[in-house]
Amino acid sequence: MNTVITGLGPRAVTASGLDARSLDFSEIPQIDISPLYGSDQQARLRVGEEVRTACTQVGFFYVTGHQVPQGVIDATFSAAKSFFALPLSDKIKLDINRSMNMRGYTPLLHENTNVEGKGDLHEGFDIALDVPLDDADVRAGVFGYGPNQWPENLPSFREALQAYHQAMLDLGSMIFRAFALALELDEQYFLPYITKPMAHMRVLSYPSQEGQVDEQQIGIGPHSDYECFTILRTDEVPALQVLNSQGDWIQAPPIPGAFVVNVGDLMARWTNNYFASTLHRVINASGRERFSIPFFFGPNSQSLIEVLPTCQNPDWPAQYPPIISGDYIRSRFDQTYQLRQPTTL
Repeated sequence: MNTVITGLGPRAVTASGLDARSLDFSEIPQIDISPLYGSDQQARLRVGEEVRTACTQVGFFYVTGHQVPQGVIDATFSAAKSFFALPLSDKIKLDINRSMNMRGYTPLLHENTNVEGKGDLHEGFDIALDVPLDDADVRAGVFGYGPNQWPENLPSFREALQAYHQAMLDLGSMIFRAFALALELDEQYFLPYITKPMAHMRVLSYPSQEGQVDEQQIGIGPHSDYECFTILRTDEVPALQVLNSQGDWIQAPPIPGAFVVNVGDLMARWTNNYFASTLHRVINASGRERFSIPFFFGPNSQSLIEVLPTCQNPDWPAQYPPIISGDYIRSRFDQTYQLRQPTTL
């Protein structure tokens, strides 16, 4: 029988300004998930406890002890650098506007994550599950499914990104197990929800901002992610900032060998705001180009998402009605992508 977790309730913070304090990394905890690959049940439960603490108090944590091969990571960064080095005339052939399911290239300033901003200072290339046109869900127009776009003359780019995408599916499945343990559910609770997940992946390139930084035009403006959680890998250039519970922007620098995981809005909704979906942003003032690879993991598009039984009680009943996963994610994408500037093809 599931127990009801205590301490339920909302969390809200606000902040402004461009300065971020470099504080002790303990504010964004590191969690070794290697016990999830073993058979020691007590060790697995401890991972769940650490994840619960991180997700309720921070909304972000570093993951170590994963089994993602370093060669897969290195190959993807190398492929991303090769792609973004192409002339714009080559990249724009894969413009995301050519795709019905938001796959392909996004030029500099053509996204506006912060509705009050002037455009995000990054280029991006998006893929997800590579689902063929004859798939039943694609034919039916189910949100989130369809084929990817790929450059014709960079076969290594496709190979590298597909290998990384599969590695993130595997790691994400393990993180979903940790989330289940954190929520005092059966460890396999979420697995039926991710048999055909909305697993959206991006490679991003951020130019360095020189001189005075305009708060309304940075790498990515303040935002929260849409899906259940994001798995992020970056190069060695620090730029990620996270809003803490005191309303301060906290530096989240890269840690060698670690991924950054953060709770998304759909998981916050699924957990009745028990898990915190935390605002974050990117400001690259390093003097160098920065590359990152976020992987946004959501459930199957047609999954019904209802507040979890362990995340509600008479004093804190369900704050959200049930919703179809794909409908929710589509609504969030529409808010962002309707603000893109038109692209000249």
